[in-house]
Amino acid sequence: MICVSIARTRHKMVMAEHAALAQRGAKLVELRVDWLSKAPDVPRLLKDRPTPVVVTCRRREDGGKWTGTEEERQTILRTAIISGAEYVDIESDIAKSIPRYGKTKRIISHHDFESTPDNVEELWKKMSELNADIIKLVTTAHSPSDCVRLLKLVSGAKIPTIAFCMGEFGILSRVLCGKYGAPFTYAAFSAEREIAPGQLTFQQMNEIYHYDNIKSDTKVFGVLGDPIAHSLSPVLHNSAMQKVGFNGVYVPIRVTRDQLSKMLDDFQWLDVQGYSVTIPHKEAVLAKYPNCEEIVKEIGAANTLYRTPAGWSSDNTDYAAALESLQLVLTPGETLEGKRVLVLGAGGAARAIALGVARKGAAVTIASRTAERARVLAESLGCRQITWENRGSEYADILINCTPVGMHPDVNQSPFQSNWMRDDMIVFDTIYAPENTLLLKEAREHHCRTVSGVEMFVRQAAAQFTRFTGEPAPIEMLKETLRTSISAAK
Repeated sequence: MICVSIARTRHKMVMAEHAALAQRGAKLVELRVDWLSKAPDVPRLLKDRPTPVVVTCRRREDGGKWTGTEEERQTILRTAIISGAEYVDIESDIAKSIPRYGKTKRIISHHDFESTPDNVEELWKKMSELNADIIKLVTTAHSPSDCVRLLKLVSGAKIPTIAFCMGEFGILSRVLCGKYGAPFTYAAFSAEREIAPGQLTFQQMNEIYHYDNIKSDTKVFGVLGDPIAHSLSPVLHNSAMQKVGFNGVYVPIRVTRDQLSKMLDDFQWLDVQGYSVTIPHKEAVLAKYPNCEEIVKEIGAANTLYRTPAGWSSDNTDYAAALESLQLVLTPGETLEGKRVLVLGAGGAARAIALGVARKGAAVTIASRTAERARVLAESLGCRQITWENRGSEYADILINCTPVGMHPDVNQSPFQSNWMRDDMIVFDTIYAPENTLLLKEAREHHCRTVSGVEMFVRQAAAQFTRFTGEPAPIEMLKETLRTSISAAK
């Protein structure tokens, strides 16, 4: 179940949003009365309420907005209990001051906005002695491994426990806590109403993660990257799993370079079945799990980790996806044989694409803003390298952008000036957000054949999906979902 937090300054706004949430299917709502600009009229808020509620009045030191006295605050909580609220949130340090009464259930809570302390297990044990119906323990994650500690608490708790991490590192724990037994999780009314770091919206929880469908036997997948907030992979994979009826959930996992190895070890407890891998980990995962497909050895980078009976293995779905995408604009009978291809960038995607077109007989040239990476890539493929400054003077039949230049929000930038283009070139931009980049717009003005990053992104995701689930991917649905998500993000 999802508990949606309402935090507004006026009583009538709270009541209006409560009614709106009930219409949208919310089953439980948290009333954050500490946000009200006037003294909370709890009986008014509870009268004719359309859903069960949690009444919360949070102090500033606990992340709230309460400015009155502590005596007044505790009186409000007692009033909520006397008025028959389904739940009242009581901080652990005042739990003994507010006795149980009637049918109202006690949520005994503790929040740490600084870290996930070493003694979270001890904190839970102390809270379990405070006559709680539900224990709520929320900390701040500084690594994805912090999430595992909180989810382990949920899994092993004898008293129903809600435990997850705040912040971008903690998003996955908000989604997965129900799998391990949390009675509910929390969500915001909308993106503008986020009241805690990393809080997802009610719509995201419902429409992307399908939270209420997550059960103890739901298989877990994720995407590894840093940064990761911009990734649309969760939208694609979760929608595809929903479409084919696969019992799985796919979560974003922010992990830094120095955290990756420990995170992969710690996440064995979560029994993750597969990972998509993005910047900056495409090469590092090979050092951790060297068993891989032959193409991965040649590219030197992986974008997919999956389980086998022998353990973890890796694949690179960028390679085939790029070639399939280029094939869309080749005329019947036309091949890449003998084509002069200029690849901008020298990262994991550039490595996969450059190898793919070289294997098809193209003459490849690499240009990167990082000259040393370009040199290493060119030497490994046996192709040419030119400086980034000289890219405009290179004669090319096909231009492939593998840099982030032109990606949202920097949509008015291009890695290749318009006056450097030739009519009827093929221009392939691997950026998918926006789909219609400045590079592609200017290429069309030169009557170039163009390929957007949507084609490649969907195809590599579809190959991952099949690798993860054993099910054929609904490609056309994935394209539609991706385009809709890109449009909604503008």
